Amino acid sequence: MGTIPITLITGIMASGKSSVAQALAQRSPRGVHVRGDLFRRMIVSGRADMTPDAPPDAEAQLRLRYQLAAQVARTYADAGFDVVVQDVILGSVLSDVIALYAGHPLRLVVLCPTPEVVMAREAGRGKRGYGAWTPQDLDRALREATPRLGFWLDTSVLTVEESVEAIQAHFGER
Repeated sequence: MGTIPITLITGIMASGKSSVAQALAQRSPRGVHVRGDLFRRMIVSGRADMTPDAPPDAEAQLRLRYQLAAQVARTYADAGFDVVVQDVILGSVLSDVIALYAGHPLRLVVLCPTPEVVMAREAGRGKRGYGAWTPQDLDRALREATPRLGFWLDTSVLTVEESVEAIQAHFGER
């Protein structure tokens, strides 16, 4: 059984997951940032992305991505690293993903800025996450279909550093 807590950060696209996870991991002398989307991008042929009309294989690949991220996180934590995992995990599947971390203390953080803030962040970044879904669609899935587990943090008016400080304060660090 692992003793080092793993931090799992979720939220909709452009909610600040990557920036907050990176900053949080960098605060540790032995920090690791596991980006769940990396496992999706590793599939070079046959990838089935999640869309509103996704093929059946898309959900299986999404669950595989969550499983791989959890395995990597647990392995790093067992080696003595402070691990921060970030991915989009919405709806009832969140409970299934939490179960993948069994045997390790888990700190769940749900970033939930307003859809208007997400749209502004999306417009200001180099990559585009939205297409088939809108920020309002995913925000609705987050707020209406995702179990109220963990620490929900509205980062609408917080900087990355303020978000990290709020997370650490919530979990009794620093």
